[in-house]
Amino acid sequence: MKENLTRLSQRYTAALRTHLQRGQGANLQPALRLGRQAVVLGLETLELAGMHEQALVALKLPGKTNTAVKRAEIFFTEAIVPIVETHRAARQSKLDLHRLNETLGRRTTELAATNRQLQHGILRRKSVEAALKQSGEHYTRLLRDSLQLQERLRQLTHQVLMAQEDERKKISRELQDEIAQSLLGINVRLLSLKQGARVNTKGLRNEIASTRRLVVKSARSVRRVARGFGRP
Repeated sequence: MKENLTRLSQRYTAALRTHLQRGQGANLQPALRLGRQAVVLGLETLELAGMHEQALVALKLPGKTNTAVKRAEIFFTEAIVPIVETHRAARQSKLDLHRLNETLGRRTTELAATNRQLQHGILRRKSVEAALKQSGEHYTRLLRDSLQLQERLRQLTHQVLMAQEDERKKISRELQDEIAQSLLGINVRLLSLKQGARVNTKGLRNEIASTRRLVVKSARSVRRVARGFGRP
């Protein structure tokens, strides 16, 4: 690096000497090339200014005329143009970078807000899905319980009907036995009336009254049987 600086300083002194020798019509392109080489080496304006001062001393220019000094200043001004442009480009890059950082910050904030909304939407969707699933399971249980209750009700209804039928059969048998006994009693009394009609009139009347009571009792039994079979 030091050798590169030494060679650049030598080239700068030689180019400045040539520029001063050529006078007012001298070309400033050599100064620009030197400035670009300084940029490549990473020199700043002050470093190139020090190199310019060394060249002035080497050329013994401080004792020269003001015209030569001004031409030397023009040469230096042209030489530092690439460095100034680099600084300007760096400042612009810095500004651009700052704007990019600001834009990135805004985008990051917007992305974070969007991500929060997305997460909220996902949580809300999961909550709705869980509620729907729970509701579906609830209705499934209700349907299953309803079917079980319907089956139980059918069984109970069947049991009640069977019990009613058994009760009807039992009552029917009891009433049939009762009616049969009553009819048998009536038949016996009628035979008794037939035999006792010739000898005992008073006893006949009593037997007739008793037989009438048996007939009424039998009629009531028949009505009970009829009502029993007529019930649903």
